[in-house]
Amino acid sequence: MIRGISLLSGGLDSMLAICMLREQGIEMEGVVFKSPFFGTASAEKAARQLGVKLHILDFSDEILGLVRHPPHGFGGAMNPCIDCHAAMIRCAGEFMRAGGYDFVSTGEVLNQRPMSQNRKSLETVAEASGLKGLLLRPLSAQLLDPTTPELDGRIDRTRLGAISGRNRQPQRELVRRYGLTEYPSPAGGCLLTEKGFCRKLKDLFDHTAGIPPLADVELMKFSRQFRLPDGGRIIVGRNRLDNQTLKGLQKEGRLILHTVNIPGPTAAVIGTIPETDLQRAAAIIADYGDKGALTDIIVRILPPQGEAYEITVKPLSRDTYQPWML
Repeated sequence: MIRGISLLSGGLDSMLAICMLREQGIEMEGVVFKSPFFGTASAEKAARQLGVKLHILDFSDEILGLVRHPPHGFGGAMNPCIDCHAAMIRCAGEFMRAGGYDFVSTGEVLNQRPMSQNRKSLETVAEASGLKGLLLRPLSAQLLDPTTPELDGRIDRTRLGAISGRNRQPQRELVRRYGLTEYPSPAGGCLLTEKGFCRKLKDLFDHTAGIPPLADVELMKFSRQFRLPDGGRIIVGRNRLDNQTLKGLQKEGRLILHTVNIPGPTAAVIGTIPETDLQRAAAIIADYGDKGALTDIIVRILPPQGEAYEITVKPLSRDTYQPWML
């Protein structure tokens, strides 16, 4: 029996691709990639609905390298979509060969995304991944060059799709045909397409030689961050959950600050911080705190090693530190 491995993001198109191939009696399994920028929850839910085995592969090192040096450039933000997808296909190809599968499929639709799913981009991904001839896009297969399993008759090309463009009506018809009941609305789902997140991430890359540590990249998901005048970078909590999470980072080697004589946010330092910026960081959280008319705020400094100590600062004017916010 012919066996295939299919990229399963959890989106509708990736689910339909599996359904279309299983309709021919092909044994299908799914693969999904995890990284700091996208998770696996949607894929896991889709796999349960489809009743397919799902393999989760860590993609963190690959995607961080591509964000640093994307051969085909970025999309609208810091999303190296063409290179990212080619790398995923390449990894899926390695998994295919190791597991004895016959081909790799995806839910891509020709011309659905003007930059990453036009004919040239699809061909570029197939070439760059080293999987040309074994990479099948079943939803648009009749509009693309036939793959090896189509040419040798193991897959019936006439039963594959000819979908093109952004009109979702063909997919809605397939939903009814395959009896799918749950699927997410079309969406990116990748943090690398979100400009607010990318602003913080770019600053991290700009101030890091080589590839930033994965732990630092994960911290970019906190929303309130500052790059201080002498190079220090801090995260300032917005709520109780943020504060609790940031305090816990001391065990991971982070320097932590929090107010003592007023309720206020916790701050965590990313990397190292000069004394001048440490004073500024303390003055920032003093201003965010519930200080009332108090002008002298005590801030406790908790280094990752050694004894905690306290400093007294005056709250910094918001007009002063607002330009430092990322």
